[in-house]
Amino acid sequence: MSSIHDLMTWEPLLRLVRTSNEERLAAPGGYLTGRISLGSWSVPVRRPRLVPGRAAQVEDMQDEFTAVERVQDALRADGAKGVSFMVETAADGRTLLHVVESGPAVEPGVMSPFVGALLLVEGAVPEPWRRLPEEVPGAVPAPSADPELLERTLRERLPDAIGATEEEIAAAEARLGVALPDELKALYRVTRARWEDWGGDHAAEERVSDAVGCELFSLDGLYIADATSRPCPWQFAADDAVVTAPDAAVQGLVGSPGWIVFGDNGGGDRLAVDLTPGPGGHKGQVIVIDHEQTIGAGLRADSLTGMVTDLPDGWRQDRDADGPPVVARVNINYLDSVEAAAHPELEVLCIGWRKGAPVSLAPVAGLPRLRTLTAIPGTLADPLEIAGLKGLEYLSLGPEEWRVLLDAGAVPRSLSAAGIEVQGEQHPLPVLDLANELLALWDRPLIGRTVLDAGR
Repeated sequence: MSSIHDLMTWEPLLRLVRTSNEERLAAPGGYLTGRISLGSWSVPVRRPRLVPGRAAQVEDMQDEFTAVERVQDALRADGAKGVSFMVETAADGRTLLHVVESGPAVEPGVMSPFVGALLLVEGAVPEPWRRLPEEVPGAVPAPSADPELLERTLRERLPDAIGATEEEIAAAEARLGVALPDELKALYRVTRARWEDWGGDHAAEERVSDAVGCELFSLDGLYIADATSRPCPWQFAADDAVVTAPDAAVQGLVGSPGWIVFGDNGGGDRLAVDLTPGPGGHKGQVIVIDHEQTIGAGLRADSLTGMVTDLPDGWRQDRDADGPPVVARVNINYLDSVEAAAHPELEVLCIGWRKGAPVSLAPVAGLPRLRTLTAIPGTLADPLEIAGLKGLEYLSLGPEEWRVLLDAGAVPRSLSAAGIEVQGEQHPLPVLDLANELLALWDRPLIGRTVLDAGR
């Protein structure tokens, strides 16, 4: 047995949990949950009150730190990244510790410490993450694109900079697997933006940033912002959609093999040269990839030359993927019926709290592009109507709705991932058992659970 399954590993944390929650654990059936990973934790431990006028000190929570570190040491020894747990009072008054290991087929829970999306097909990603850029015939650089002017301007601003050689530029192209546009080559011929070239001088680095209009990455730091560079849990990614308006400058993609990232705006948003523009854009335009968004990008300048010579502030991003007809949300704040959501272009249907009786899915049966359905517990009149949705790749339902499908043998086999909608206080163990039933249908690794007896 690995040490994560050893009660001694957990005893310091168990003592803190029991001391902090005596009333909650006093009666049989009382339970508490938590999760510990190598970089963070959430544990049901009462922390001491802070002394007025004094900031929190490490020693204020030293017992918690020590107890968590003991579990983290066991995770490292096992080569694991994280573990969930439940402390429960059994019918005879004993304290039971459930050690829960999600395994490779379950994403970390966001609303639950145990179960995130169930990955039914190994390696599968949501449709927006599979979408490649559309061809835009006739896409050309903007009139402002002028590599010679760009290079001349930067040499005037950075007379002492060390530029990249043609061999270094060729090596970068070979590493990326794409030819760099002329403007980007001109930029790096002036400065290759390596830290060692600045000799640790932060002022020199700032001069380059001021001259270019962003925190410039070194030539060796260039990378392609394709979809894999922008990961997102299925639970959220399945609700997204790729939409590009007929006049959009930037395609509404997750990522593109034509987005070459060369800098940062200082706030975590990446700047890229866009070789796959939208219908209203220009080849080589500069775009901003917002680190708080999972899809799309904004336009910073129609060329790298324009960005450097004009040094514009901010950027503009059009966002059409959040609303009808592609993504529809039926709830008290948005659409009031499934009929209102039904449209041939519908890809994502989310059913939440609303007034009135549970809804029928008949209006969306047979829609050709519907791939995601999420419905909170109690909102579907007949879960078996899901059988009429032939193209679902992601389905998230409440436990009772999943039970109906499982008992009828009607779980859609088209699914790549699934979610369990848990509302309010609900005992985790039945949810784990339900998750394992779904995983077993696809012969995926199950969620492991070890029960340790901590006595009375």
